[in-house]
Amino acid sequence: MVICLPDMLAGQKMSFPDLTINVILRLDWGIYKKDFMMKRYLKVLISLAVLVFSCVPAFSQQITKFGVVDTAKVYEAYFRNTAPVRNYEKKKAEFQEEINKQVEAIKKLQQKKLDYENAGNDAQAMKTEAEITKKTDYLTEYTNAKNVELESMQKTLLNSDDFYKKLYSTLAKIAESGSYSMILSLQDSNSILWYSSSVDITNQVITELGL
Repeated sequence: MVICLPDMLAGQKMSFPDLTINVILRLDWGIYKKDFMMKRYLKVLISLAVLVFSCVPAFSQQITKFGVVDTAKVYEAYFRNTAPVRNYEKKKAEFQEEINKQVEAIKKLQQKKLDYENAGNDAQAMKTEAEITKKTDYLTEYTNAKNVELESMQKTLLNSDDFYKKLYSTLAKIAESGSYSMILSLQDSNSILWYSSSVDITNQVITELGL
């Protein structure tokens, strides 16, 4: 609000009562106090911000850096052209071929049984059912036995001292150069439920091995 003096008072020296002066002083002190508190508040915020950001590097240094490696993939790359692995792959193919052959035979018998049932020939249907059961049992036993044989061959290959010496040496080199605190194997660590591709060093290991 603008206060205008009457024309008759213009140019005359005026004196304010003490009460008016007191009110003006109170207003000035209130403004000063508010400004002082605001500046103090800002200083506190700035101090807290500086403290938080100064702690970020120290906190980041405490974070453990993990790496993961697909040892099966490394193993495959390492042994791909060796005689033991060629023998393993050959047997695996042979076993799979026999399994496929038995599965096809069982499918044909199942169709044959269905034809007998549709024709009302229950005796032949039951006879065929018995043959299906026999072949199915054989296939199950064969598959289990060959899986055990393949697993044994694979363990023998994986337990190669030469392979693991080179693997551990390479992992140690990568861990030191990349500041990894720990490198986990995807095959041996069942607790790994998810991992980022950024921590997968499998291809780096294969490259370092010269494969």
